[in-house]
Amino acid sequence: MLISFIFRQALRALWRNKLRSFLTLLGIIMGVASFICVVGIGSAGSSRVQEQLDKLGDNMIWIEAGSRKSNGVRAGTRGIRTLVMEDVHAITEQVPLVKLVSPNVDGHIQVVYGNTNWGTQYRGVTPEYQQIRRWDLHRGDMFTTEDVNGSALVCVIGQTVIDNLFGNEDPIGKTIRVNTLPCKVIGAMERKGISATGQDQDDFVLMPYTTVQKKITGTFWLDDVYCSAISQSAITEAQRQITSLLRERHHLSPGDDDDFNIRSPEELIRAQLATAQAFTFLLAGTASLSLLVGGIGIMNIMLVSVTERTREIGVRLAVGATERAVRLQFLSEAVVISVMGGILGVLTGLLGATALQNTLHWEIQITQTVALIGCLFSVAMGVFFGYYPANKAAQLNPIEALRYE
Repeated sequence: MLISFIFRQALRALWRNKLRSFLTLLGIIMGVASFICVVGIGSAGSSRVQEQLDKLGDNMIWIEAGSRKSNGVRAGTRGIRTLVMEDVHAITEQVPLVKLVSPNVDGHIQVVYGNTNWGTQYRGVTPEYQQIRRWDLHRGDMFTTEDVNGSALVCVIGQTVIDNLFGNEDPIGKTIRVNTLPCKVIGAMERKGISATGQDQDDFVLMPYTTVQKKITGTFWLDDVYCSAISQSAITEAQRQITSLLRERHHLSPGDDDDFNIRSPEELIRAQLATAQAFTFLLAGTASLSLLVGGIGIMNIMLVSVTERTREIGVRLAVGATERAVRLQFLSEAVVISVMGGILGVLTGLLGATALQNTLHWEIQITQTVALIGCLFSVAMGVFFGYYPANKAAQLNPIEALRYE
């Protein structure tokens, strides 16, 4: 009952000084709204990077045939024979931190269906490739280990190949020519879109690596080996173990350079994610400064209010009001204005975000958590900056307050 009375008194006091209260309220509203908008922009950027990370693969480790120079240029060319299937078997059997391994033989090729042809990339892999790359099937099936052992003339294609060869036609069960090789389409992968490096991830034809080696390239060596570590934390140690194993298998002396290149693309994406998250925190910190300014505005209006109402405070204290009641009265005024500012700020932030999306086409991701944090931060500012003026009012000497002109 007392609290309800105090809050009604607070609303009356704020209403008596409508313009001053409105300007203070406006500072809180703009602070909360800007906080919500900038955090929403930063969160959307982080989400995009996280999406790229999820599409990249399952704790993927990528081993390329041929070394790289110190400036990052790949020294080996396609056709270098530093990776073979025996290396794949050795990694599977001797590196316990690796749960899945797939060889890869790739290159560019022309595919034909009816009167339509398309230049794309072929990949000769095993069924494990789908799990390593976290790639879901849109329709159909992945080829099996039996297809690999039998060098079957089957393939799984990406959405870009479907768009350019089949249009709206269902590709499952159709036969395409990969160069001159007839190949039955048994599956189609889900669309992944553009990668972090700007490449079309859906422009490919997947085939059993044995089919590619025996009927397209006529080789026995591999271009790459894709591995999946048992966990994210195991990637670094798994890379070290793979490096040690391959150097031993390839009879490299301690002073020799690796004749292969091993890396985890996930490291690059995680670095981008960390940068995006740091940028989000920086934006949130910058926007919080406007809330801080709004809090200072609350302190300013409350100090002015205490000065103007000194005689009123003196009368209340003289007739028996406790310091706690006076403190609570002025603190409630600060809390009321900060709560109102927080709620209106959230609404303004949502409207502002919608306007930015519709006009500038920015991607903004606003969650309930962000809105709640903005509102709670506003209330916290009200309590923090309102306490000093409220405490100053409560500690006034009643006699001196009654004499104040």
